[in-house]
Amino acid sequence: MLEGPEAWRAQSVVTRVGSWGRSIDAIPSGLGALREVSQTLVAHYMGNSDGSTGPITGERLKEVDLRYAEAMFRRLLEMGSPQLARARPPEERLAGCCRDFAVLYVSMARQKGIPARVRVGYATYFKPGWYLDHVIAEVWDEGEGRWRLVEPEITEKIVRRAGFDPLDVPRDQFVTGPRAWMAARSGRIDPERFLVLPELEIPYTRGWLSLRHHVVQDLAALNKAEMLVWDQWGILNEEDPLNRGSEIDELASEIAEETCPPDTVAEWSRRDGFRVTPTVTSYSPTREEPLEVDVRAVLEGTLGS
Repeated sequence: MLEGPEAWRAQSVVTRVGSWGRSIDAIPSGLGALREVSQTLVAHYMGNSDGSTGPITGERLKEVDLRYAEAMFRRLLEMGSPQLARARPPEERLAGCCRDFAVLYVSMARQKGIPARVRVGYATYFKPGWYLDHVIAEVWDEGEGRWRLVEPEITEKIVRRAGFDPLDVPRDQFVTGPRAWMAARSGRIDPERFLVLPELEIPYTRGWLSLRHHVVQDLAALNKAEMLVWDQWGILNEEDPLNRGSEIDELASEIAEETCPPDTVAEWSRRDGFRVTPTVTSYSPTREEPLEVDVRAVLEGTLGS
């Protein structure tokens, strides 16, 4: 097994680019240049955070279930001029969510040889006082010898309001799932402040159920199995989110730090209840009933395989 950041330099099955590598090679390799491109690739299916696009409905909504970057790049290059680095009107952007911004950014970074990974957690910069469900990227800064969080989605308007560098997001502004779980368990932050939207009353989208979901989803992403945010498996299908609380406490404490080694991720990713199963339950917004989805391909080449 590769050690340290090198483990996240190679593509996963989810982020591999297939025949679209040349389109990415045409983009400058800087983190800022990749972010400029990533911001234009996705239109959030619920409406972009800056209000530039409204909710997406109809046939285009099905794009939110595109799991693999290769298929996402194919769809993007079918729409309008076949280039990634260009002004892209909303109708030529992929219908998706924060996960898709992050997956495409990480895919492009890995294509450039940059160790990068997807992180699942909560952002504080959308609604003051709340920790909102969010997914961003994390890249290895060779010069400084540390991981830095990169926000591949938000516009400059939101950046100015938030007052931070989107290429180095402060860790109190984006809190990974494991760190959020630990903060709630310690009593430092009320678990009810972690959610998708304050006005959304669906139980699974808030509190302990959301926190457990984000710990397990973040583990999967660190294991290079970058799942759709509405995928559930293992303990995520159990009703009581605290039933295995002590186990989740241990997992969270071991993977919360940015220096978490790949062998720790791999070991946890093989444990019953936590490992991604060959079939997961999808609660996609494209359908009223959940669907069982075969994800065996995702598991090829993960750290825990």
